[in-house]
Amino acid sequence: MKIAFFGSSILSAYWNGAATYYRGMVRALNRMGHSITFYEPDAFDRQAHLDLDSPDWVNVVVYPNVSSAALQQVESAGDADWVIKASGVGVFDDLLEMAVLEMRRSSQIVSFWDVDAPATLDRVQSQPDEPFGKLIPRFDLVLTYGGGKPVIDAYKKCGAKECYPIYNGFDPDTHHPVRSDQNFLADLSFLGNRLPDREARVEEFFFKPAVALPDKRFLLAGNGWGDKPKPENVNYLGHLFSSAHNSFNCSPLAVLNVNRQSMAKYGFSPATRLFEAAGAGACMISDRWVGIEDFFEPGKEILIVNDGEEVAERVRTLTTEKARTIGQAAYRRAQHQHTYAHRAKTLEIILKSTFGK
Repeated sequence: MKIAFFGSSILSAYWNGAATYYRGMVRALNRMGHSITFYEPDAFDRQAHLDLDSPDWVNVVVYPNVSSAALQQVESAGDADWVIKASGVGVFDDLLEMAVLEMRRSSQIVSFWDVDAPATLDRVQSQPDEPFGKLIPRFDLVLTYGGGKPVIDAYKKCGAKECYPIYNGFDPDTHHPVRSDQNFLADLSFLGNRLPDREARVEEFFFKPAVALPDKRFLLAGNGWGDKPKPENVNYLGHLFSSAHNSFNCSPLAVLNVNRQSMAKYGFSPATRLFEAAGAGACMISDRWVGIEDFFEPGKEILIVNDGEEVAERVRTLTTEKARTIGQAAYRRAQHQHTYAHRAKTLEIILKSTFGK
C-alpha cells in the first residue's frame, strides 16, 4: 500500500518521545513492501535537533509551520491508499484531523493513530464540546500504542468503528547491547521528558530514592529538568540524542521506567523505552501498572516497585550478577515477542481482517 502518515516528527526525538515508535513501525512496514511518506511540521525547534538523517525506508516531507502548508500536504496525500493522522503533531492538530476526513478519496482508508490515548480520552470525556470527540466515529480505524481493553472500550464508547492497540516495541538494528560508557555509569538511570502528569511520579520513584541513597549514583536524562531541584548524587544530562540510548541503557546497574499518570491509570501501556532498554539487555525497574505481566515476567525479566521506598531497596540490594541475569532474560523475551516486525505483522492482520488489504 501507499501510506501517508502525518505525525510530530520521525527525524527528531527532541521533545518528541514518539519518534522511535514512528521509526520502528514505519521501517517495519516498509520492509513488508509498503511505501510510506511521513509529513512533519517545522516546529518546536525539532529540525535544529535532528538525530536521524533522511533514511531510504521512508520519504519525509517537512512542511512550514503554517496552516496553508499543512492543508497542502493533506491534498498531496490524495493518491495514498491509507492516510494516517497521529495524535500530538503539536501544531494544527484540529485542522489536520478535520482535513484528512474532509479531503479523503472514496477508496482511501483514513485512520487516527493515538500515541497518547489515555490523555486523549480523558480530554474527550471531560470536555463534551471537544471537537475531536465528534470526529472519532468518522475514522475507519483508531490505532493506539497502548491501553489494552480499557482504551478499546473507551474509544468504542466514543463511537469508534474499530480500535486496536499496536504496542511499542524496538528495532534490533537500532537498539542492542553495546559496551558500557563511563559517561553513563550509575546505579540507577532514568530517561524521560518533564511533563505535568509525569513529574510527581518521577519525584516519588526517582528523586526520593536518590535522597534515601546518598552513596549511590543516579543519572537523569530528558528535556525540561534543568531548573528542577536535584539531590547532589543525581547527574543531569539534559536532552539525550537517540544515538546515545544504547550506551545509556547498557552502562548503569539498572534502568528505571516511570509511566505517566494517565498511562498508569489505564494500564497496558508499556513505554517505548521499556522495550528499548530490554533490547539492549538492561535490568529494568518499573513502577507497577495493570498488564505489565503481559509483556515481561515480574521478578524474572523485570523488577516491579510500588513506591520510592521499594525502588531504594531494589537499588540497595541489587547485585551486578542479578542485574545481568534479569537483563538477559528481558533481552530474550524482547527478541522473541516485542520487535517492531512483530507489531507490523499484527497491524497487517488487522488491515486484512478489517479492510481486506
